[in-house]
Amino acid sequence: MDKKVIAIAAILGAVAIVLGAFGAHGLKELISQESIIVFETGVKYQMYHALFLLFVGSTALISDKIKKIILTLVVSGVALFSGSIYFLACNSLFSFDFKKIGMITPVGGLLLIGAWLTLFLHFIKQKR
Repeated sequence: MDKKVIAIAAILGAVAIVLGAFGAHGLKELISQESIIVFETGVKYQMYHALFLLFVGSTALISDKIKKIILTLVVSGVALFSGSIYFLACNSLFSFDFKKIGMITPVGGLLLIGAWLTLFLHFIKQKR
């Protein structure tokens, strides 16, 4: 499980760096400065959670069952939260109006919060 969590963390981190560079350079002429800031928010949260998964995958203080729950919550949360933010920020570049599905952003946020709370509750319940 640790290898899987760390591998996914590395992929999320690498993709965050690529998207951050793309947002800073490739989108500069295509979307507004305000939209670039929104795009960067998605990148930040993706990177924060890549680092979170690195911690989760690197510690023996968390059971494999809890690691699997956290991994699922983080991957789903990043996909919905950051993914929707990327599309909302670039909305003007597409014929589809992503504002129609903007309600998935807070669902992704709740999944990310759930991952952190899962970690918190796991440590609170530990006897040592």
